[in-house]
Amino acid sequence: MKKRPNLLWLLAPYVLYLGTLPLVDRVHPTVLGLPFLFFWLLLATLLTPAAVFLAWRGDRKRGRA
Repeated sequence: MKKRPNLLWLLAPYVLYLGTLPLVDRVHPTVLGLPFLFFWLLLATLLTPAAVFLAWRGDRKRGRA
């Protein structure tokens, strides 16, 4: 089995959504007028395509795509 370390980027959305959810479940610190939890979920949603792109680019450089 060949190693594909670039696919570890695909764990980033999982960690952003589920792994840190108990840590960011707060209402009163607000960022940009949003409760912190909503801001965190928005940030995770915006960073997910970047993680998928980095995994895709890493696989493409290794000749897998």
